[in-house]
Amino acid sequence: MSQPNPQAELVTVEHTGAVAVLRLNQPERLNPLSLPLQERLRERLQELARNTSVRALVITGAGKAFCVGADLTSMQPPVQGQSLGEQTCEIMLKLSNRLVEDLRALPFPVVSALNGPCAGAGVGLALAADLVVAAQSAYFFLSFMPRLGIVPDLGSTWFLERFVGRPRAVAMSLLGDRISAQQAHSWGLIWSCVDDAELMPQAMALAQRLSQLPAHAAQEIRQAFDSAAQQDLGTQLQYEARRQRELIDKPEFQEGVNAFLQKREPRFPSR
Repeated sequence: MSQPNPQAELVTVEHTGAVAVLRLNQPERLNPLSLPLQERLRERLQELARNTSVRALVITGAGKAFCVGADLTSMQPPVQGQSLGEQTCEIMLKLSNRLVEDLRALPFPVVSALNGPCAGAGVGLALAADLVVAAQSAYFFLSFMPRLGIVPDLGSTWFLERFVGRPRAVAMSLLGDRISAQQAHSWGLIWSCVDDAELMPQAMALAQRLSQLPAHAAQEIRQAFDSAAQQDLGTQLQYEARRQRELIDKPEFQEGVNAFLQKREPRFPSR
């Protein structure tokens, strides 16, 4: 196996028009979430959030994998007076969990493009996106409980129960079976499963479409469905009415009406 290049950029970003492509970039190790990679990923996400020219993001992995989860080989002995579990919890609260929160807070839509294995904490990272596209060769693998005796993390339990239901989420967590991209698609866990060669073209095409949406689209839709997951129907109906009160008075709505009347595509302003 080739040795990692210590000078290589752990997370790369490329721009194509209004679409940014972010890659986890430790392909020789299948892109584990080492602490340096997590720190750089947070920095990159914050940079992208501030860049008003970005209107959609594709997140993927370099090489043959999307992300194989935590970097178990780099776990350091705990500091004196602290157990390994206590140290891990502290790191998760201060760093790892914030990756998911950063992704969910981005002011533009996010597409996960799964180019290969998506395992462990990588599952939560992938599912934090708004849309997930997977190559035929990709698969999901929750190794936490059957291999390590711990619960899925980085939001995996939250996402999986909502996306595929409790029976499948629990079975995935207890059995640790690989869930192929085709099966994930049939379950409704991901948006689409495509030929490997078509992954990035399809992901970029989706991101280009998403980049044409109103600037507030991603945040409004995330918040609407998060609210729906917690409310009864009557309360959610009231939520929808209150959001329409705000959004109909925005210039994007008037542009949409004008485009409809003029039989053209709407042209929404950038962020």
